[in-house]
Amino acid sequence: MDCLFCKIVRGDIPVKKVYEDDRVLAFEDLNPQAPVHILVIPKKHISTSLDVTAQDNETIGLMLQAANLIAREKGVAEKGFRLVINCNSDAGQTVFHIHLHMLAGRKMQWPPG
Repeated sequence: MDCLFCKIVRGDIPVKKVYEDDRVLAFEDLNPQAPVHILVIPKKHISTSLDVTAQDNETIGLMLQAANLIAREKGVAEKGFRLVINCNSDAGQTVFHIHLHMLAGRKMQWPPG
């Protein structure tokens, strides 16, 4: 598959990993939008949130657990962090492999973009 994140999972493209287990990988975003900007992805290719099935429920939960662990390790859990999943182009999804943005380290604004 020619997916950027699948290449990262395979190790074809190096990233600064911050978490990895058998189903989830997390790494620093190359274009950070906050002092802490981590991408959390499933190792299984799932294009968008619309493609999540009941068989993926545990993996999606593991992504949230990984984000929580990272927030604690980075020292941002208490002050707060934002979790974002964009779905399709109008929402800002540019890589069509579902991914969770974990943003922290600055005051977030509402409404977002």
